[in-house]
Amino acid sequence: MAAGIWVFIEQQKGQIRKVSLELLSEGRKGADQLGVKLGAVILGEGIQGLAEQVASYGADEIYLADDSQLANYTTGAYTSVLASLIREREPQAFLLGNTAIGKDLAPRLAQRLGVGLASDCTGMEIDSEKIFKFKRPVYAGKAFAHVGSIVQPVMATIRPNTFPLAEPNPDHKAEVIPVQAEIGPEDLRVVLKDLVLAVSERPELTDANIIISGGRGMKGPENFAILEECADVIGAAVGASRAAVDSGWREHKFQVGQTGKTVSPTLYIACGISGAIQHLAGMSSSKYIVAINRDPEANIFNVADYGIVGDLFEVVPVLTEEFKKLVNQ
Repeated sequence: MAAGIWVFIEQQKGQIRKVSLELLSEGRKGADQLGVKLGAVILGEGIQGLAEQVASYGADEIYLADDSQLANYTTGAYTSVLASLIREREPQAFLLGNTAIGKDLAPRLAQRLGVGLASDCTGMEIDSEKIFKFKRPVYAGKAFAHVGSIVQPVMATIRPNTFPLAEPNPDHKAEVIPVQAEIGPEDLRVVLKDLVLAVSERPELTDANIIISGGRGMKGPENFAILEECADVIGAAVGASRAAVDSGWREHKFQVGQTGKTVSPTLYIACGISGAIQHLAGMSSSKYIVAINRDPEANIFNVADYGIVGDLFEVVPVLTEEFKKLVNQ
């Protein structure tokens, strides 16, 4: 089989990001369609133990660059190792998650390789002529562009939760190929001195399957407690609109929107959010949107699949109680 579709496996301290497994799941379908191998590339330190999990999601070949200089992500070092490997092996496509790391790494790598990049994609297909085509939102999500590429490797970053996660197959085996990381001083102009991780029992916004967000209608930071209670029942992340963040009610890391995080959960519940275009740009690709707002003319209802016109302080507690009943069944 020819070198085929490759997926960048994003990991931190031995934990693989869910979006990387989603890309493997979809990449497996594409590799079968083209009759090529599915490759996975993992960079880091002490990462040999990840190979079995990656193989179970369909990878045929796993390229492991295990080096202390790759323990923490830095743009220069990761770009250098990946560019060298891609030039040597010549895969047809290289896919990354549209995460903070993916959005930083992909453009630098594409420039180094002299190829194009389809960024922030919400769809991928391979047509009858074996051309990769990607769907990506433009104009703050008001329209979609469909782009194709014939220059190899085809590169794209894909939003988390775009593709369904396949069931892992523990019997699927992959060839593990060690990669020598040749990193020079010019690749280490930025050195990460410390990494501070925030610990939360709730999922991270960009990985969450369910998100419940509050806006100006929350009226104050203390009222986010009712959203947190609901979130803990259904295993959701808690987000916020820019209005809530600008008011100091939530930290910026919780902001969903054009100037915050772009999310694509299965279910997005918007509470007291008017639906400004900047917020819609960050969540309109959610599979199902539920809006709760007292104003029946609120713009959020134009994108919602289900709308509740009412006081969120009355509606959300009722929903929480109903969710508890469902969870306990």
